[in-house]
Order: sequence, then structure tokens, then C-alpha cells
Amino acid sequence: MSEHKLLRILGAGFGVAVIIGAVIGVGILRTPGEVAAHLADKRLILAMWLGGGLYALLAAASVTELGTMLPESGGYFVFSRRAFGDAVGFTIGWTDWIGQSSAIAYASIAFGEFLGALVPSLAGRETIIGIAIIVIFAALQWSGIRSSSRVQEATSLIKAIAFLALVAACFWFGGEHRAAPMPVRTEPLFVAMILAVQSIILTYDGWYEALYFTEEIRDPVRQLPRSMIGGVALVIVIYVLVNAALVYVLPLGVLAGSKLPAADAALQLFGSLGGTLVTALSLISLPPMISAVMLAASRIPYAMSRAGLFPQSMASVSVRGNPDVSLAMTVVLAMALVASGTFKTLIATASVIFVVNHCFALLALFVLRRREPALPRPFQAWGYPWISALVLITAVGILAGSLFSDPRHSLYAAALIAASFPVYRTLGRRRRETPG
Repeated sequence: MSEHKLLRILGAGFGVAVIIGAVIGVGILRTPGEVAAHLADKRLILAMWLGGGLYALLAAASVTELGTMLPESGGYFVFSRRAFGDAVGFTIGWTDWIGQSSAIAYASIAFGEFLGALVPSLAGRETIIGIAIIVIFAALQWSGIRSSSRVQEATSLIKAIAFLALVAACFWFGGEHRAAPMPVRTEPLFVAMILAVQSIILTYDGWYEALYFTEEIRDPVRQLPRSMIGGVALVIVIYVLVNAALVYVLPLGVLAGSKLPAADAALQLFGSLGGTLVTALSLISLPPMISAVMLAASRIPYAMSRAGLFPQSMASVSVRGNPDVSLAMTVVLAMALVASGTFKTLIATASVIFVVNHCFALLALFVLRRREPALPRPFQAWGYPWISALVLITAVGILAGSLFSDPRHSLYAAALIAASFPVYRTLGRRRRETPG
């Protein structure tokens, strides 16, 4: 195994950029229509988006305690293994790696689709474009964490500015609603709120990405909380502003019936040019997401290998501070998913897996507080145990809602979890049979 180590050179700005890059994407351009259809009330819509952000913020505060207590790269795998042992840790790491790789594949194909919409001659070549964009970012990250972190910060800044420009345009040019029928809520209010909050919290997913780089942050005790809290807070501001802008421009009936409300708002403001502008905004949102998730995903098998649960070669680090073998395997997996076309099923399955992993991370907080009270905790979860328990109960409720509303992908998630056990046993057997 290489004697090089991950470089401790990242700051809070990178952590914020990773969270903005991973979270803000096409979802916020689509989901407001679904939420409006459930709630049918402007003030309730904005309140629920703020509430979903508050959930993400409180969850971030809870798991940040784990990150500063165990400042190692690898994210949820590190916490789950410490709290529950190798077998559970392996399962969390295995499913997390596949889920993150599926997200890379999904975003890469979406990039190809939006690029084809802007450049018609490229239409129908989404798979080739998707693989090409993965290779481009792999080459960039292969050059080292210094250059790839700068690109992450720059592209995330561009993305944030682009979304704020959409908000400014809506408030500057909008406000004159055309007549439209008011939406009628078909579910009881409580059910409508549950369905809306499920969509909203999934749109906030990715709020935890800075945790994967704790070992590379210069001063994790100070910088990780700034990254996590600051990144999620900025996402909340952008999401609430985007929804306020859409409500300002579109009649509630139009918003509730829209599959892509950002495009409808742009169409009303700028005519036929509006669709092109939103397509360009969607295109801008994807490279920072691909970059952030690829960086995070490559740290998972690296951490698992270093713990002896994956082949030892995946723990090698280049002089540039990059886990090259782990990055290569992540890229191969993502490209294979793009080529196979299975990533759409896997990303839907991964959305269930991610909630399961949130639950285990939050459970790890309770387990380690009780079992290892002497561990240093330079940052402590806000309002522990009550707020952390509330976040955990909410996550379990979202998981239960997923099992009820999407049993197919929930079963796939269970199958993916079950598949980790024979892999774990096989790799364990090989470790025991390997001399030394």
C-alpha cells in the first residue's frame, strides 16, 4: 500500500462548495410543482420548504458531532463501523458507494440530455456524453485534490449565482398573474403535508457531503461545523427564495400543475427564450454535482480498504493526495451504470438507501454517546438528545413513507443491502487466507 496520505489542505469554503454542488440541482426546478399540488396554499408551501431545510440543518448539526469526534474520511461508513462493527459498517459503506456512483451516472446522463436539448446535433448521444463527462472529471480529480477543490469551489459559486439570478429575474420581471383555476387539495391536510415533506427532504439530500472529507480539512474541529451549517443554511436560503419567486410569478393553479415550474416561469417572463434559459441553468447545475459526488464516493472504498474490508490496493494515495485506485473503481462503476441503463432504477433505490444510512448515522450518535462517553466531542449536537431523536424519528417516518409509497424500490434497496452480506463474507474469507 502507498505510504502517501490524504492531504489536510481543505477549508470551510470547500465544504460549503461540496454541499451546494451536491444538493442544488434539477430537483429544485421540478419539485416545487409537486409540493404545490399537495399543499395548494402559498404560505404553507414556503413554510414546508423552510421546515424541510430546518430538518436538514438539525440533521447536519447532529452528525457533525460524529465528524469532529472521528475526523476520518469515509462519511457514514466510519461512524457505522465504530458504533455497530465491521459487518454493519461494510453494509453502510457498500450501499453508500453504489448509491453515490448511481448519482454520478444519473447526473451525467442528465447532462447529456440537457446538452442535446441545447445542441440538437448531439441529441440521442446521452450515453456517450455521460461517459465523456465522467472521464473529464475523473481526469481532473486524478490531477490532485488542490486543483479539483478549486474547480469545485468555482463551479458551485457559478451555480449559486445562476439560481439567484433566476430568483432576481422572477421578482424583477414577474408579478402579473394570468387567470388560472385554484388547485384543490385532494388529500387530508396531514397526508398532504407528509407527501410534500418527503419530496422536499429528498430535494435537500446531499447536505452531508462535507463529512466525507473530514480527514482532509485543515482544522476539522472548527471548519467542519462551518462547512456543514453554512452549506445547509445557504441551500435553505436559495431553496426558499426559488419557491418564493415561483409563487410570485406563477398562479398557484399553474404551479401545482407544472412538471417543470422553473421553465413555465421563464416562459412567462422571457417567452420562447425562457425554455432555453432553464435548460442552460439545468446544465450549469450538473457539473458541480458530478464533481462533488465523485470526490465523496471515492473516499468510501478508500476508507473501507484502510479498515481491511475492501482490497488493500484501494487504500493507496498518490503524492497529489488522491485515492487513485478508489477513484478509478468509482469511475468504472459509474460508467458501467451509464452504459447499462440501470442507474435510473438504482438512483430511485439509492434514495431509500440514503435515508437508511441517515438513520444508522443518527443511531451511531446515540450508541457512541452511551458506550464511549470519554471520546472528545469538540462540537456537540444541538439539543441532544431531544432534537437528535426528533430528527431520527423524522428519518424513520420518511423511510416508512417510502416503503408505503414506493414498495418496488424499497424491495430493491433491501436486496442491495442483503447482497452486501455474501460480499462481506467472501472478502473476509480472502483476508483470512491471504498470508500476512
